[in-house]
Order: sequence, then structure tokens, then C-alpha cells
Amino acid sequence: METTTESRLMCTLRYDLPASLVVFLVAVPLSLGVALASGAPLVAGLVAAAVGGIVAGALGGSSVQVSGPTASLTLVIAGLVHAYGWQATCLITVLAGAVQVLLGAFKAARAALAVSPAVVHGMLAGVGIIIALAQLHVVLGGSPQHSAWANLTQLPGQIIDMHGHKVMVGVLTVTVLLVWDRLPKPVRAVPAPLAALLVAAGTAWMFNWSVTRIDLSGAITGWAPPQLPPDDWHNVVGAVLLVALLAGAESLLCCVATDGTHTGRRSDLDRELSGQGVANMVSGVLGGLPVAGVIVRSTTNVRAGARSHWSAILHGVWVLLFALCLGWTIKLIPMEALAALLVFIGLRTISLGHVRKVHGHNEVPVYLVTLGGVILVGLAEGVLAGLALAALLALRRLTRVTVDKREEGNGRVRATVSGSLTFLGVPQLTQELRAIPASTAVDLDLNIDFMDNAAFEAIHSWRLDHERLGGTVTIDELHDEWYAMAASGTRMFPAKSPPKPAGRWWLPWTHRRPDTAVECQLILGADEFHRRTAPLVRAIFTELAAGQEPSHLFITCADSRIMPSLITSSGPGDLFTVRNIGNLVPRAGSDPGDDSVAAAIEYATRVLNVHTITVCGHSSCGAMAALLRDPATTAELPQLRRWLRHGGASLSRLDGARDDGALDALCRLNVRQQLENLRTYGKVDEQVRAGRLKLVGLYFDIASARVQVVPPGEPVADADHPSFSRCRPVPRPAT
Repeated sequence: METTTESRLMCTLRYDLPASLVVFLVAVPLSLGVALASGAPLVAGLVAAAVGGIVAGALGGSSVQVSGPTASLTLVIAGLVHAYGWQATCLITVLAGAVQVLLGAFKAARAALAVSPAVVHGMLAGVGIIIALAQLHVVLGGSPQHSAWANLTQLPGQIIDMHGHKVMVGVLTVTVLLVWDRLPKPVRAVPAPLAALLVAAGTAWMFNWSVTRIDLSGAITGWAPPQLPPDDWHNVVGAVLLVALLAGAESLLCCVATDGTHTGRRSDLDRELSGQGVANMVSGVLGGLPVAGVIVRSTTNVRAGARSHWSAILHGVWVLLFALCLGWTIKLIPMEALAALLVFIGLRTISLGHVRKVHGHNEVPVYLVTLGGVILVGLAEGVLAGLALAALLALRRLTRVTVDKREEGNGRVRATVSGSLTFLGVPQLTQELRAIPASTAVDLDLNIDFMDNAAFEAIHSWRLDHERLGGTVTIDELHDEWYAMAASGTRMFPAKSPPKPAGRWWLPWTHRRPDTAVECQLILGADEFHRRTAPLVRAIFTELAAGQEPSHLFITCADSRIMPSLITSSGPGDLFTVRNIGNLVPRAGSDPGDDSVAAAIEYATRVLNVHTITVCGHSSCGAMAALLRDPATTAELPQLRRWLRHGGASLSRLDGARDDGALDALCRLNVRQQLENLRTYGKVDEQVRAGRLKLVGLYFDIASARVQVVPPGEPVADADHPSFSRCRPVPRPAT
């Protein structure tokens, strides 16, 4: 126990302590800037940063997330301060924290992840633009207006009346922020926001520029308790829910994002939401801004090497000590420098990477509607508009029904219906089906994942009408049998429905098309592959088109009942396969007239560098049965008789009477013999001895559909038996 405690302490001192100092240097200027943009007392930003670090860091469910005041809530807080005053806003923050604690207790955190990222990114971009427009007036020496539109319309006049020194401070701040990441790494050890404020403050002091100073004197000691808002409780309740949901959603989304940037413990979202709630309650009581997880500070924390929640806690301690002991230094920072920092941060929220992501999922309209609504109407209204549009687009996707129709050479029409068949897609579905000429034979493939009653009625009515007019309709359902169940009167959602295989590619032709008479099943099968399977595997084959790198040489019988990919669950590019009668491996140099197997072994071991060679035999093997019978039975098959001479060594190993069980024993012995024959090839034996190649024997019992492992020179082990020896991959040698 002492060793564990010491190791944790060393980890904290080595990783978390330095990271906390870096985050502290980032948090102070950002917290002051958020407070400035919110219209709250500047000390409220420091209080929220300290409480977010200490309380949320200690009680939350994330090991690296850093919480504090966030720019996304500035519009809401500014509106509340304007409507109810600062002390009433603090009480709303306390109540919002209580709501978050309840949501965390009821395990509701995962629900926040259902919000479309397009809505989140659009909201952040809209808030960023509003902050930038408002603080640009401060940089120019004026005051922000009550709305984004007013800030935009009055911007030209503000530019005309701008104050030179204040503008120079803002330009200098933004310039430092832009060039800081291009400076040498030792210089970049100081966070860019802090460096920008220090440069701006130092320059203004050196040249004695006329700027607006920040004053925190009396702010810490001038605390007042939260107060009840006026008798406008329906709006107050709405504000409480809005703050709770927005702060909670941002914290949880930030939590998920930071989980992808480190390899430590994954976050407990419900605990994180409850921890954020407690932090908001404490922050509101102490006169701080609402608290949420902040992505900038969290990613900075991870990049600085943080390993545990102690980094966030210590960062909060440093903020608290700074506010208590060094708060007087803030008066050296020009207000215009903070405003320029906010302008820069606001514009940075418009990320082209986010736009590209939402464009890839056809959600740009949701992004733009949310952004425009936040700017022109309000934060809550913009978010609701974005959510509503996202829901409408999701509903619209349910109406998309794809009907692919094409005429086949025999006069038949094949129609493939894809999508989710609901009542919303019935008009399009009916239009497409009724466009099929009457009196034609139709093969209707239903490649669907759902069908409601309206869609079933539409298809069934069309089928009856088409057949009444002299046509035929054959329906094949590629997945669950929605149509078949509805047509038979079966419940669409049976309590215990039998499991249905995901596909039927593995069934013999006679089982899939028992009543279909065609000239060539291969051509029909190839057509089915083009329709059903090719679209699913085209990407894999495109990747494999440049070359093959199989890991196994698989030698098996030409028997039609053996499917290597089926019994080994392998896919394209896995097996380099050789098939012959009896899965025989001629001994090296035994038959110079037939080099096909030897050539495959040579190519597999010297060019492809396979790490396993498998010989797979099977029950009821016709080649082994021919060996057991009188040689005269193969007199009329001279080539077969000549080939089966390679199985003579297997036959000589068979002891006892050649009764009914002899064939099965010979099939198993033959696998073992072929493994020994493989060792007669010099390259194979050399790689086996070096541990770079493994020889494995398999035996497939057809009647039971069981695969068994046949170790060389040992009894057969069943796959379910404790002595089952699995094939373990051998590292591929460097090529």
C-alpha cells in the first residue's frame, strides 16, 4: 500500500504538477475574458476557474478534463445579468447545478451525446461571432451594443471614431497570438494568451499609452450572497434548465473528446455530470460564473502531460492563490488586450475542420441554421432551430426509398428495394413499382431493415394488381422476413422469433433456387454476386488489387463439399489455396511429371512468406475410398490411379481390418502423412526448425460440420476438447 501511495505521489509531482502550472497560465486570461464578455464582475471568472478546478476536478468522472467558465455560455449569462442582476444570476447558477446533480443521479448523462455535432459546432461558431463583434467595439475604444446586429451595423461608425492607442493594443495582442506558434519551442513554453497579455501590458506601460485598466480592488472581500430573482419564475425556470443543459452538454461532449486524446482511465459521464453540478452550486454561492468542461484547457492539460485529476485540482489552487495574493497585478492588463483576446478566441470557434465534417454527413444546413439563429435571434432559439432541422432531416431520410430496376435478358424485370420502408416512403415506393410494365415477370428483392404496415400494404396491393393483370412477382427478402411475416399474419415483432442468418450466400444453389431452371447456375450466381455482395466487398478488393499477402498456405481436397473460407471464417487475401484429389502432397522429388503442388509450396514459402501451411482432410473422402478398394476399380482412370500412388504411404500406416471404420481412420492418417511429406521440402523443413513456419493438420467431419485439429504424430483432438491445439500466428519475417 505504501509503495502504491508513493508511486502516485511521484506521478503527481512528475506529471500533474507541471501540467497544472501550464493550465493555470492559460486559465487566468481566458477566465477574465469570459467574465468580461458576460458582463459579470471580472473576479467571477477567477472564482469559477478555481471552483471548476478544485471541486469538479475532485468529484468529476474524468481524469484529465479541466473545468471553468466557458465562452459558450456568455450570451446566456449576459442576458441574465441584464434581466435580473448579478446576484440573481448566481442563484440561477446554483439551481442549474442542482439540476445537473439530479440528472447525474438518474444516469441521464448519455442522453447529451444524442445532440447532433452540427448543432454543437453551429452554436459555438455563432457564440464566437457574437463575442468577436461585441469585443471588437471595446478594442476600438467603444462599448458593445445589445445585439449582434446592432454591433454589426454600428461597427463602421465605431471604426471612424476609434482611439489610436487602444486599437494599437488590440492589434499588438492579436499579432502575438498569430505568430506565437511559429516561434522556437522554448519560447512557446509560455502559453500564447498569457504572452499576448504580457506583451500588450508591457508595451502600453512602456510608452504610457492611454488605455482602460482592470480594477479588482475590493472584489474578493466585497462578496454578497445570491438573491432571489423578481417574480418571473416561469422565465427563471427556463433559464435554470438552459444553463444546466448547455453547461452539462458541453462538459460531456468535452469529456468524450478528451478521452480520445489520452490512454488513461475512461470517463464516468454520470459522475462527471454530478461533479459539474456540485461545482456550479459552489461557484454560484461564491459569486462565480457557471462552470463547464472547457476543451481548450483540457487539451492543454493532456498535451502538458497530465496523468490524473490532480492536475485540474492543482490548477484551481493556483488560480485561487493568484486571486488572493496577486490580484493587484491584473490592473496592469489593458481592457482592450482582453477584448482582443476574446475577438481572437471567438473567430477561432469557426473551424473549417468542423464544416468539412458536417459537410461529409450532409448536415451543413443544420450548422448554418443553428449559427444564424444564435446570431440573429438568440442562443436558445438557435439551438432549438438546429435540433428541429436535424430531426426533420433524419425524418426525411426515412422517406428515401431506393428502387433499382433493370431488365434481364429473359424478359424478366429485377427490382431491388433498399432502405427503411415506412409510411413516409410509401408514395415514392408506389410510384416506382407501378412504373413496371404490366404482364411482366418481376423478381423483387427487399434489401430493407424495417417495414411498417403501410409499406406492406403498398407492396402487397401492387403485387396483387400486377398478378391480376397477368404478371408474376417473386419476392426475395435479403434480411429479416418482414413481408413474409406480415403476409402470413405473423406478428411483426414476435416475442421470441427464431434467429435468422445474416445472409444466404453459403447455401447450395438447390436450397436457394429450388424451382429455378437455368442453363448455367454459375452465371446466375455471378449475377447475384454483382447485385448483393460486390457492393459490400468492393473496397476490400480494391485494396487487394495491388497484390496479395496471405498468411496461410491451405492444401485441401477438391471435394465439392469443402469450402475453405466457410470452415475457417477467412476472407479475401487470407488463404493461398491448393486443391487436389485427396489433399495429397507428393514427397519432394518423387514425381517430376507433376510439379503443381511443389510449385505452390515453393511460391508460398519463398515469395509470399506464409507463416502457416495447413493440410485439411475430410470424412468420406473419395480418394481414400479408392485407395481402400481393389486397384482394379480404377483401371479405367489411369490418371487418377497414377495420382493416388502419392497416398500409398498413408495406406501403409493403416493397421487392422479394413472394415467400415477404416475409411475414417485412413482419412485422418492421410492428413498426418501429408504433414510429414511437407518436411521433405528443404525450405519448409528449414523454416519449421527456425520457428518461422508452422504446420497444421485439420480434419473436417462433414456429417457433424465440425473442424478438428490433427497434430503431427498425435491422436486427433476435437475442437471442444481441452487438448485442442489452436494455431498461433508466427511473426512474419522481414522481407
